Amino acid sequence: MKRIAVIDGHPDPSPSRFGHAIAAAYAEAARAAGHDVREIRLAGQNIPILESRKQWLEEDVPASVRPGQDAIKWAQHIIFYYPLWMGDMPALLKAFIEQAFRPNFALDYGEEGSGKMPEKLLRGRSARLIVSMGMPALFYRAYYASHSVRSFRRIILELTGIDPVTTSLIGNVDRSEKHRERWLKKIAAHGAAGD
Repeated sequence: MKRIAVIDGHPDPSPSRFGHAIAAAYAEAARAAGHDVREIRLAGQNIPILESRKQWLEEDVPASVRPGQDAIKWAQHIIFYYPLWMGDMPALLKAFIEQAFRPNFALDYGEEGSGKMPEKLLRGRSARLIVSMGMPALFYRAYYASHSVRSFRRIILELTGIDPVTTSLIGNVDRSEKHRERWLKKIAAHGAAGD
């Protein structure tokens, strides 16, 4: 059994959002299968954006971000769910990532001016990115080359040691209730398997 953190990055706090159902389906199935699960919902949280390098290096992580940091550090497997907004993750999730993945949490830069690559502090963890979108997922892959997902995987997660990273791209989210139900079952199967 695994320790799993589920980060629900949908910024709309309305319980009617399909994205919250996606994150919940994964978490519920994982728990039912015996995995230990911590859920972090970003909607409604006051997560300030970083405005300077000085803030990133010297200021304390906001209290609203600390539970997410704790869950990531504790977890063996991390789920990041977000809806694709304007081709990327919503600003709230980006703010959370910037605040949470601070020096000495995600990367150890060593001595200033050493010229060495930073040490990856989140090794030993895997992740799944679950991304929902209005367009067909095939179109997002073929035309946009899954830009947001590739960037998140390579430049944030793998850079900090989180590897392997798998993806679930849920296209046409408004197509039909039957389509949504099929996806909830697929996501629940991933939750039960802990992958």
